[in-house]
Amino acid sequence: MKNVVKVALGLVLLVVLAVAAVVLLRTWATPPLAAADAKGSYTPLKFDQDQAVARFAGAVKLHTVSTGEAPPSTEDLAAFHAYLAEQFPRVHHALQVEEVGHGGLLITWKGQDTSVAPVILMAHQDTVPVDPDTRARWTRDPWSGEVSDGVIWGRGALDDKASVVSILEAAEQLLQQGFEPRRTLYFAFGSDEERGGEGGAVAIVALLKQRGVHAQLVLDEGGAYTNGLMPGVAGDLAMVGIAEKGYVSVKLSVQAAGGHSSQPPPQSAIGILSHALVQLEAKQMPAKLAPTATAMFDALAPLLPFPARMAVRNRWLLGSVLIGELEKTPSGNAMVRTTTAETTFNAGVKDNVLPTVANATINFRILPGDTVAGVLEHVRRVVADPRVTIEPGQEQNEPSPTSPIDGEGLKLVRQTIQQVSPGVPVVPYLVTAATDASHYVPVSTEQLRFVPYHLTPTTIQRFHGIDEGIPVSDYLNCVQFAAQFMRNAAG
Repeated sequence: MKNVVKVALGLVLLVVLAVAAVVLLRTWATPPLAAADAKGSYTPLKFDQDQAVARFAGAVKLHTVSTGEAPPSTEDLAAFHAYLAEQFPRVHHALQVEEVGHGGLLITWKGQDTSVAPVILMAHQDTVPVDPDTRARWTRDPWSGEVSDGVIWGRGALDDKASVVSILEAAEQLLQQGFEPRRTLYFAFGSDEERGGEGGAVAIVALLKQRGVHAQLVLDEGGAYTNGLMPGVAGDLAMVGIAEKGYVSVKLSVQAAGGHSSQPPPQSAIGILSHALVQLEAKQMPAKLAPTATAMFDALAPLLPFPARMAVRNRWLLGSVLIGELEKTPSGNAMVRTTTAETTFNAGVKDNVLPTVANATINFRILPGDTVAGVLEHVRRVVADPRVTIEPGQEQNEPSPTSPIDGEGLKLVRQTIQQVSPGVPVVPYLVTAATDASHYVPVSTEQLRFVPYHLTPTTIQRFHGIDEGIPVSDYLNCVQFAAQFMRNAAG
């Protein structure tokens, strides 16, 4: 019997050693960073940078605000369009400029070879409003477009007027130099992205579809250079979105008899609804490593500390450990599951009156591989209370398709990044928010998301926040990137 035990223990030890050897070998054999295609030269644009910054600052001064109730007014959009026409005369004279839908702009730069699928550079003109309750906390007027301390300040400077104006600045300079694109370039500027894009991006897509246009790729906002946002990785990373999460808000409501608070029932409408909300927070949708997450980790692996690299390279064994670590932070958790965010709760009119109705809204950001229908099934299963009515909101999107990491689009973006910012690693990732790019799936093969400004733990708070602004150096880099991307894509 002792011999049998010894043999069994020996076999177990051999298995453990074999597994350990595989884990270590896979970790040590981590492939190097993906290299950019070296073909193509890079010569930075030469232009009057002070004037370019002034043109952009002027655009920031103009109100193009989307609110919860309405997109930017036609008057505000008309004033913005007039300003762009004045500042970029070559673009508006030489290219085809069309207003589409509610103030969307579609600009066509016709290429010499119509047999090659076009490329679409995207951005949106609208901004979020400035919360009146926080106005006094801005250190500068949010509509001043002030240039000071090396930053252009104002609402929309980051999101997303830097993209709109830098694309036009790059095109204006290339036109002056006599650049003629081989393939057609489109500039598509939505007008209501902050409200879902129905009046701008959706209308532009409908027009392109009607004309039979199918682009090789679209490039929109959603990714950036990051620094300090990836634990254990030092230096800049160029995070390029290859997919984005879906979106659905679910409304829960409970109706009750109401009455005087002196004689309450065992459970009020608020109590019933609160129990449902507690259940949904406690029993969230399962975490998993979607292909977008694995693509990101494979790209990051050479840069990670040894323990993290071991988990990433051996997901077959340590995948649950990796997921467990990611779940500990809001940003990591958003990468591995369909998130549950309880955002509104309304009930009651007076402290001595039992409410007859209680309503709540839960916003779900849907991981690729999950669906709107799956979210609704999850909510019904977890709540499991016939007294709670469950209804999906009208605004809903399935997760976007995932663009290939070996496609032409990512190769062009990687090449351009390596030319404009040599040595910065390019990392594909999942965009956890929503962009207009998802609307372009019917008229494009690849949808990518990247704007070449820098995000740090401090500057990322400026998005939709207080003291929004973009460093002058970042804005000028946006111009250089846009021009070189056009050269690479259509030169």
